[in-house]
Amino acid sequence: MGSTNLAFVHACSLEELKAKGPIVARGADRPVVLFLEGEQVHALDNRCPHLGFPLHRGTLDDGMVTCHWHHARFDACSGCTFDLWADDVPAFDVEVRDGQVYITTRPRSGGTPDRDAKRLEDGMRHNIGLIIAKAILALQASGVETTAIVRRAALYGAEQRDGWGAGMTVLTAMANLLPHLKEETAYLALYHGVRQVAGDCAGQTPRHLRRPLESSRHRPETLARWLHYWALVRHRDGAERTVLTAMARGDTRDDVAGMLLAAAGDRHYADTGHLLDFTNKACELLKLIGAEHATAILPTVVGQLVGARGGEEQNAWRHPIDLVPLVAERIQPLQAHLQRPSNPAWSDNAALADCLLGEDPHAALDAMVDAAKQGAALAELTRTATYAAALRIARFGTVNEMSDWNAALHSFTFCNALDAAACRQPDPGLAASLMHGAMSIYLNRFLNVPPAKLPNLKHLDTLPAKAETLLTAFLAALDTRDNVDVAASLVARYLALEHGPRDLIDTLTFAVVREDAAFHTFQALEAAVRQFFRWSPRPEAALVLLAAARYIAAHSPTPRARHQIARTAWRLHRGETIHDNDGD
Repeated sequence: MGSTNLAFVHACSLEELKAKGPIVARGADRPVVLFLEGEQVHALDNRCPHLGFPLHRGTLDDGMVTCHWHHARFDACSGCTFDLWADDVPAFDVEVRDGQVYITTRPRSGGTPDRDAKRLEDGMRHNIGLIIAKAILALQASGVETTAIVRRAALYGAEQRDGWGAGMTVLTAMANLLPHLKEETAYLALYHGVRQVAGDCAGQTPRHLRRPLESSRHRPETLARWLHYWALVRHRDGAERTVLTAMARGDTRDDVAGMLLAAAGDRHYADTGHLLDFTNKACELLKLIGAEHATAILPTVVGQLVGARGGEEQNAWRHPIDLVPLVAERIQPLQAHLQRPSNPAWSDNAALADCLLGEDPHAALDAMVDAAKQGAALAELTRTATYAAALRIARFGTVNEMSDWNAALHSFTFCNALDAAACRQPDPGLAASLMHGAMSIYLNRFLNVPPAKLPNLKHLDTLPAKAETLLTAFLAALDTRDNVDVAASLVARYLALEHGPRDLIDTLTFAVVREDAAFHTFQALEAAVRQFFRWSPRPEAALVLLAAARYIAAHSPTPRARHQIARTAWRLHRGETIHDNDGD
């Protein structure tokens, strides 16, 4: 595409270019390198699009520019790369007049939303982080709403992988956090979400499309019974066609989601809680990108629904105490109480949480039923269970094995997903899953033996008082391993001084998105932020964020390779010269 509407500026003389070799001129917002080959002059952005190395230190041969750092090769005329991982380099129009070389101040082909959307899909298809990061930044600069970027990534993930992946959970979790984040942290969070989806889809079999039944006369309760049956006998085709039929007959997103969540509760704490969490995240994703995409998103969890392994199949749920019959005999009474009008005055959250954290599974289950009998609403029970699960993390003893952190985390994210579902649609059918959550908290009691001490606010006076200093110290603590308690103390001090939560949430998020974090860490962060707002301004809110800080600190630092890529794209997008000391 020509740039006839762009101004030309003088760069150098043709004789100077012949005598000196590559010359660096200045464009409107970036350095521009000029190469001469024969009688033809080429002008390119002097920053290699891979990591910003100065291209004037490379070579031009046979119409091909080679960057000497990682040997990326580019067509000198168009700037297009022969090595997809490097990305195209912007090219500028050139005119030679009376022996003088003139260049346009801006590249000849600027990005358009359609072109940048295609670049995003290309980056995801080839799983190239740099292309993904640049495409996100270009789309945002063009005024494309973040929701549209999330939607494009989500639909790609739904099509290119046969089932819900961890990347879709990360994408949804980060999208949920975006309203609470500052510009750069929000970009990094979105980049991680999209990149994780791309990684999940790489080398995977695309989803096999199934069709709804050719009838819309089935009653919702019939379809619900069928779904329970297909999940029981592990029949994916039957389950997915049933879900598609429910949507085809016009059932709402929430109705179909409720059917899936109820079926997910047929197996006790299925897949250590991931099944319920993933199903809830699919529902949250639809709220973000639009209910009209339900037929693409909701069926992605059906494969895990029919294939999940439940706690009833595992030894810990059967021995030394068989928890399965204990749960079964209390589900119906709990459902009956939840079907009655709730009592808004119920407020015994602390007593119920203490019981859930106790040593007696009978007492924990009975306390849940009694609370419902006293009028506790479903959402109050799920909120309290989530808080109790968070305390398992806040009091996690670091003498445990590293992998044990995830045992505590699974309970927390399971209960948080259950709480989100209850807030969205308080269905008594969630009673079974609520009992399963209570038992997962009970089974994790060994993780608090001995319990880690919560920071004593009276003994934190030696820490700084300024908010910015505390947040900087928190990030610095995560540069070194084994600083779990230090990180918790800094967060406790920050909250005790009643500094604003937004900067803390942004810092916690940045602490995660600068790492090569596993998806569990993203789960921990997002669930904690959600629960913080669920409990605020009560003191429980601070303890939930403290739990997240401990988990994040335990899993830091990492190599931070993804952050380097994202930061390079950020700096190139802003027109920065990354390699200042290039020897010239």
